[in-house]
Amino acid sequence: MKDKQTCLQTAVDKKAKKVNNPFVELIDRFYVLFDNKKVRYSVLAAALAVLLYLPMRTSMYFMEVMTNVWFHVVVCLGLNIIVGFAGLLSLGYAAFFAVGAYTTGILILHYGVSFWLTLPVSVLMAIIAGLAIGGPTLKLRSDYLAIVTLGFGEITRLAARNLDITGRATGLVGIERPTLFGMAMVKINHFYYAFLVLAVLAIFISYRLQDSRLGRAWKCIREDEDAAEAMGINVVAARLLAFIIGSVFGALAGSFMAIKMTAISPESFLFTQSVMILLAVVLGGMGKIPGVVLGALAVVVFPEVFRGIGKYRMLIFGAVLLVLMIYRPQGLWPERHT
Repeated sequence: MKDKQTCLQTAVDKKAKKVNNPFVELIDRFYVLFDNKKVRYSVLAAALAVLLYLPMRTSMYFMEVMTNVWFHVVVCLGLNIIVGFAGLLSLGYAAFFAVGAYTTGILILHYGVSFWLTLPVSVLMAIIAGLAIGGPTLKLRSDYLAIVTLGFGEITRLAARNLDITGRATGLVGIERPTLFGMAMVKINHFYYAFLVLAVLAIFISYRLQDSRLGRAWKCIREDEDAAEAMGINVVAARLLAFIIGSVFGALAGSFMAIKMTAISPESFLFTQSVMILLAVVLGGMGKIPGVVLGALAVVVFPEVFRGIGKYRMLIFGAVLLVLMIYRPQGLWPERHT
């Protein structure tokens, strides 16, 4: 009995030392400040003002990189709803922005539909895809669900590679860029602002979902599925909503990426793309919106920083990520210590 008490006291002491880490305490204080809605929105408004001004003083290369960052912010926030909020493991998320990209590309190229009219169709197709993959499989536990989503991602890519309407292996080329208020969207700063607006909307919606009754249900399911079901939460319906909403984020990002690139191919939606998006969510901190934004920034900017190294840049990028995950396994923006 005495030995058990000694072991228990040792474990408590270790936990206390871990919690009393000055760096962790500093993060917790910042969390308390940032969790205040007035402070949060003030910081976000100031950051948005800076980001709106940046294109006037920066190079085209910088805007290209930041446009890619905003794209990744949107898709990572979409995956965060599935993985971070609802606790589901998805390994085929690239399929959802493939659905959006191909829907927009096909409607513009083959049917002459305006880009803006393709967006609701992309949303509808994402909902159908979410229902098709989520409906029959969300009763499965995480490991089996991960395998199913991985298969869905590969099936989507192979279908795009072999169907005539998707252009087979060549893909869709010559997608016409739209006009907005009579101005053609042809410059990189146009897409910088378009993706920035999309990212801001994704952040806003993510916060609203997180603070909603549905968001609390997702958190309960993530922490203890059986307890959530015992409390009267419809686990399957809540998971399905997470899957559908997350897929819509991805589809919208894919639609905008299609007009930016003016060409899409099946090779744009490889399994590695899904892994990089999942990596950004895990690296930033699953379930934490600011962390996901930081993770998206990291997976885009780090390879660019090491671009001058040439063929070794991805090796060094991987080493940096490994070090970060060793010393910050809970992510760049971890859960609060209470």
